Amino acid sequence: MRLAVLASRVRLDEKRVFAALDRRAVGYEYVDTRVTWSVLSGGTPRWDVVLNREIGYARAVHAAWALEAEGSRVVNSAIATEVCGDKWRTSIALREASVPVPRTALALTPQAALDALEVLGYPAVVKPLVGSWGRLVTLLPDRATAEAVLEHVAALPGPQSHVVYLQEFVPKADRDIRVLVVGGEALGAVSRYGDQWRTNVARGARAQRCELGPALAKLALTAAGAVGAGIAGVDLVEAPDGRLLVLEVNHGVEFSGFQEAMGTRTDVADRIVDYVLAVES
Repeated sequence: MRLAVLASRVRLDEKRVFAALDRRAVGYEYVDTRVTWSVLSGGTPRWDVVLNREIGYARAVHAAWALEAEGSRVVNSAIATEVCGDKWRTSIALREASVPVPRTALALTPQAALDALEVLGYPAVVKPLVGSWGRLVTLLPDRATAEAVLEHVAALPGPQSHVVYLQEFVPKADRDIRVLVVGGEALGAVSRYGDQWRTNVARGARAQRCELGPALAKLALTAAGAVGAGIAGVDLVEAPDGRLLVLEVNHGVEFSGFQEAMGTRTDVADRIVDYVLAVES
């Protein structure tokens, strides 16, 4: 099998994957997306299977579409990457699969967002349609704050920046939950604790292993399946009434924090390699 690992930045996660492949003596090619191009020719694909670890959403999506057009199997698929990377499309997919999510609205202009917030209610959260690590995610406690934030949104360049994704703010304790799903199996769950209301590990939150009960595992698997992701990080929050709500599904999930919290119970990179090798078999 001709295998490629696609990435522009080789992080600890990718190094773990390379090490897992090396331990098995599996041949692979590291492909830097910054110097990669494709011709739409219908010829023989360069690789049978591609593990897409590109960190940039636009490059990840278009690389996946280009390589699938060549005939390669891409993990995650182009459509899964496209859906996961767009929060509104993710919300639609989750709702269609009856996955519980916070109340959500989409406004096509910042002005319309103010009207939507009157229905959605305060406090609320405004998020960029495309983005990760909690960047540009802003808490809106009241209309005055919303007006100020949305004034800045209106001044941003590009029409996509003016499409506003809104969610109700779900009060939580001091954590959220991430479940890692690989190949239709929930590998485990970690609680992420932080000093801010945003509990992204990339923002300094700490991860700690938590119990993965049947209900949590089933919900995470349903969410990953709803967006078509074979490898996914499913982020959830516990509502004050005890319900679990899915916030988002990550297609290019960073897993080193999860791995450190899980310890030796499971080797995430090894399980990813298992799944990738099984794709072609």
